[in-house]
Amino acid sequence: MTRSLHTVFVLALASTALAGCASMAPEHTRPQAATAPVFDPDYRPDGEVVAAQLSYREWFNDPRLVALIGSALENNRDLLAATARIEQARARYRIQDSRQLPTVVATGGATRTRQPLGVNPALDTGDVEGAPSSVTFNRFDVGVGVSSFELDFWGRIASLSEAARAEYLATVAAQRAFYLSLIADTATTYFEIVETEEQIALAEATAESRREGLRIAQLRLDAGVTSALPYRQAETLLTQAEQQLASERLALARLRNQLAVLVGGTVPGGLPEGLTLAGQGDDRRLAAGLPSDLLLVRPDIVAAEEQLRAARANIGAARAAFFPTISLTGNAGLSSTSLDGLFSGDSLGWSFGPAISLPIFDWGAREADLDLAQALEVEQVANYDRTVQTAFREVSDALAGRRWLAEQVETLRRAVTAQERIARIARLRYREGVADYLEVLDAERNLFNAQQQLLATERAWLQNRATLFVALGGGAPLADNGETPPD
Repeated sequence: MTRSLHTVFVLALASTALAGCASMAPEHTRPQAATAPVFDPDYRPDGEVVAAQLSYREWFNDPRLVALIGSALENNRDLLAATARIEQARARYRIQDSRQLPTVVATGGATRTRQPLGVNPALDTGDVEGAPSSVTFNRFDVGVGVSSFELDFWGRIASLSEAARAEYLATVAAQRAFYLSLIADTATTYFEIVETEEQIALAEATAESRREGLRIAQLRLDAGVTSALPYRQAETLLTQAEQQLASERLALARLRNQLAVLVGGTVPGGLPEGLTLAGQGDDRRLAAGLPSDLLLVRPDIVAAEEQLRAARANIGAARAAFFPTISLTGNAGLSSTSLDGLFSGDSLGWSFGPAISLPIFDWGAREADLDLAQALEVEQVANYDRTVQTAFREVSDALAGRRWLAEQVETLRRAVTAQERIARIARLRYREGVADYLEVLDAERNLFNAQQQLLATERAWLQNRATLFVALGGGAPLADNGETPPD
């Protein structure tokens, strides 16, 4: 029994050692990046901070925003679904990888059988008087065996396992990519909420100021100092501010609903106090590095490369299908009609047998499988190039925004200061009777517009700052450095 079991296991291990000894998959090489070797120096890509080495807590200095991002990463339903897809891909990989090893099964059984003697001539007693008409006997069996196991001489099973592993790693990278996009979406929505709240405060202050102006215009009209025209102009100014106030309140309600979805359904209570738009930024500047650095720090690029690796492994499996399939089955065990004699020397039995199959006519199915795998590889190469180009464009756009939006903010701050002076002078001139109310109307309208533009541009600058951080791979969780999924 021991010698037979040893034979079965040796054959199984030898076949496992031979499995995957040849691979017909194309060698995986990373496609040449179809981007410029460096970023445009006009965008000033140099900086002192490396985004990929920072978490979102280290980059964003608004404690309220940090708390909201943490809630989103914990409760967002899309992120939970992406995490579940990792577990699915891990399970599929382990299932496929297990097929490279033989499945060893243990068997055992006991049967009691009654058989008429007339059915078996060897047991027939003829016409002997008093002889039984049937026989009853027991059968006991124990054993181990190797189920039908494919000897992977051509690397088909190994290629399928490699494809499943690459799909798993691509799923992990895709989850990290969504993790980053969730950080960016949460920050973008939050900055829009802060801007809208400040726009509402501006509209409320403007409306209050214009109500006072309307009251003064009413007094002057009642006193006969002016005509009805200045009063109607002051009334127009007030309605513009009130209309803008209602519009901003509607926008704020929608943004808060959007934020609730991002953080998992309900914005948590007890959040720390947030910062104003002007208090969000700091003097740190991210270093863009080289475009080739994005290949390692951007999870969407990593996912695209793993998809390409999986496509090439599937080509190897399709090529191996043209060769014979060799499978192995073996078992050894003990059989006896009595439980006491089950482990005696003459109760041993074993069997071993290989099988080979090769489709002769499949009407082009294998050729079509290979054509399909090769076409999928071409598609994945194109997807990889497009992903790299998109990443390069996102970083370039954010670098350009960092420079030019900062200049716009500075220019608009000066413009607001100038418009405040113009409005103050216009009001003084009107009170002194030097100018009519049309001059005040224009000055107030221009000041309000300049203040709105400043808030919108400050928000755009902050959103661009968050976009650049994410585009450079900042805030990403660490990748699994293992070659295979953990058990």
